[in-house]
Amino acid sequence: MVVDESTDETVDRLFHALADATRRSILHRCVRGELSVSRLAEVYPMSFAAVQKHVAVLERAGLVTKQRHGREQLVRTDPEAIVRARQVLDELETAWRGRVNRMAGLLAEDSDPQDNNPMEGRDR
Repeated sequence: MVVDESTDETVDRLFHALADATRRSILHRCVRGELSVSRLAEVYPMSFAAVQKHVAVLERAGLVTKQRHGREQLVRTDPEAIVRARQVLDELETAWRGRVNRMAGLLAEDSDPQDNNPMEGRDR
């Protein structure tokens, strides 16, 4: 699947990152404004290193960017990455709706009103 030159690998990284509840939470928090990794780590019942790893997954997927500000690493959401994720989902939805519509059309063509009424055509 290709959306704005996204490769399958890019899409896989994106949805792998979004598949984890902690990473979605981090992403949600960073939508409201940039936060330092240490500030994020205060919120979660895990080590600082674990939060860093979650942020790294989000960063590899292009969902967040990190910028050094003094001793801190500030994390912010990349809104364009969210748009790309939505485009991929929209493309999948369009493909599946097309398939469902084609199946419905085939079923409608295939159904014969006489086949649906077993009593029709018989002497009573």
